[in-house]
Amino acid sequence: MSEKLDVLKDRTAASVMNTYGRYNLGLARGKGCILHDLDGREYLDLLAGIAVTNLGHCHPEVTKAMCAQAQELVHVSNLFYQEPQVALAEALLDTWRPGAEGRDGRVFFCNSGADANEGAIKLARRFMHKVRGEDRHELITLSGSFHGRTLATLTATGQDKVKDGFEPLPQGFVIAPAGDLEAMRAAFTDRTAAVLLEIVQGEGGVKPFPAEYLRGVQALCRERGALFMVDEVQTGLCRTGKWWAHQHFGLEPDVITCAKALANGLPMGAVLATTEVSRGFEPGSHATTFGGGPVVAAAALKTLEIMTRDHLAERAERLGEFAMSLFADVAADNPGKVAKVRGLGLMIGIELSQEKEGSGQKVWEELIRRGYILNLTQGTVLRLLPPLIIEEADLERFSKTLGDVLSGM
Repeated sequence: MSEKLDVLKDRTAASVMNTYGRYNLGLARGKGCILHDLDGREYLDLLAGIAVTNLGHCHPEVTKAMCAQAQELVHVSNLFYQEPQVALAEALLDTWRPGAEGRDGRVFFCNSGADANEGAIKLARRFMHKVRGEDRHELITLSGSFHGRTLATLTATGQDKVKDGFEPLPQGFVIAPAGDLEAMRAAFTDRTAAVLLEIVQGEGGVKPFPAEYLRGVQALCRERGALFMVDEVQTGLCRTGKWWAHQHFGLEPDVITCAKALANGLPMGAVLATTEVSRGFEPGSHATTFGGGPVVAAAALKTLEIMTRDHLAERAERLGEFAMSLFADVAADNPGKVAKVRGLGLMIGIELSQEKEGSGQKVWEELIRRGYILNLTQGTVLRLLPPLIIEEADLERFSKTLGDVLSGM
């Protein structure tokens, strides 16, 4: 056990609220796909801060953009116009809804994924009440989903564990069984304002939905006059092999939300809506003090520029297929130990067979001990969300180690 880590853990326990089940690891610095702990030991990062540092750690161009903007203007609030914010909005809309006659869409900037989903929920309700003049306020979400930790977004989340102790919860949320189109149809009422779903459920175990289900939900929304909203907080910004995961299926959401990778590590989120739906907000109806501030906007704008220049969506698609093939071979070489390998792009879940209680935890802990940082979700799923700049050799090295760990269990 590291003495430095022991000291840091004691200081944390004495001063920080106990809200995280932290890994037994203290990190000091990072560069690219490599992290170092307090004692200088090296780890390959396969988590990217939970799909955040898509360009890797401390990307020099993003750092330079942050520093340059910090010398010009850091904060003035959203009472004023400022160039970095509007340039970022234009760039985001160009990845989502560009058009020959101009961009169809508007952006609201905020500070996190939960913040973005909260904004989308408010926008859906207000659009129905104020623009359409309809008494619709209910939101349909899916079992196994995860949309955030605010009171509204944890209520929207389809996992009971995040709701424990926070009752009474806000009204107006309906959770439908995931992947069941008829159950979704049955969940609709005249009060339904919107459906909010993830294309791939991340916290739910890295579970992609079939194209026919997603298209069916969109069609139901169109048929019943509800908004179709997609949570792209984890899947967005090249992670799955497209700028946005819904683009794999030709979907046309009314609203999408994003955060995580948007500013490559700085806190930032956004709600993107069609121009028509954006009319649900007007001055004074929704706001945030820090959203879209100059420094984070400059970092995000540079992040988008690099993603475009370096073709990171295409890279994620290619490397995702390569990694899935490697992990399929590991599963074949270790019969009975891997239940399934699934994912989209560089968002991959390796579901372990639970031969013994806690065996998934043991595999995950051994991988960290051997120098690989990744996540265990739902108790059995190794979740991989590496920086999009990761090399094939790194994936091969991890795959070999995973095979060695499984064969020894």
